Amino acid sequence: MKYIGAHVSSAGGVFNAPLNAAGIKAKAFALFTKNQKQWNAKPLSEDDVTKFKHNLLQAQISAEHVLPHDSYLINLGNANDEKREKSENAFIDEAKRIEELGLMLLNFHPGSHLKEITEEESLDRIAKSINKAINETKSCKFVIENTAGQGTNLGYCFEHLAYLIERVNDKSRVGVCIDTCHMFAAGYEIRNESSFKNTWDEFEKIVGLNYLLGMHLNDSKGDLGSKLDRHLSLGEGKIGIDMFRFLMKDTRFDNIPLILETPNPDIWDKEIVLLYSFC
Repeated sequence: MKYIGAHVSSAGGVFNAPLNAAGIKAKAFALFTKNQKQWNAKPLSEDDVTKFKHNLLQAQISAEHVLPHDSYLINLGNANDEKREKSENAFIDEAKRIEELGLMLLNFHPGSHLKEITEEESLDRIAKSINKAINETKSCKFVIENTAGQGTNLGYCFEHLAYLIERVNDKSRVGVCIDTCHMFAAGYEIRNESSFKNTWDEFEKIVGLNYLLGMHLNDSKGDLGSKLDRHLSLGEGKIGIDMFRFLMKDTRFDNIPLILETPNPDIWDKEIVLLYSFC
């Protein structure tokens, strides 16, 4: 079964996110548990947590189909030790917030080398931070998101994802989120049935589908290999609608959160209906 939703607002309190998801008839959702553009956040209150769990039950969405995203400020691959430690502390705090809310997954961008160290050195720093976060938390699974390859961001190829997983000590607590826009912009062809199959066969060989814990469903403003991280509504970009048909019919993508990050929230409910019509 497919569990489709969107990255909904948690404005006014984290407990509003499940209600916003229910409002678009989502069976999954993503959210920020704090302001994604600020380092510090007020701790979750007991009331916040109670309301969130209650509203999640009311929305009839399972905790395993919620895919929270961490702050955009965090860079675990930073060459500067002080800045990386600040990111690491924020990362661990985000994971603890997830656990307080009774959730299971934390989606994050791996990080950037900023042209100050090699890709491998930066990836090693990211892996070290993931291991530290695992040691300082109880159950949260850390879900590495692929990137479009813009700037100095890492995670744009399957080999980067596999490299990180290989260096995580407890592999039961790490996974991957594939963003379709990022995948395409990074150079992975997925627009026709044969290329879609070949790309996912490559993913299985290099990373392993057992590590796929979520997806972001977005069309792409940029063309194949453009490295442009610009999302468009389904069928309005360079990927086109067929790829989403292939994905919805493929049982390999059952039972994980499939999250829209398309730019028009006003049509998320319609995009959800459209995706389910392909199943």
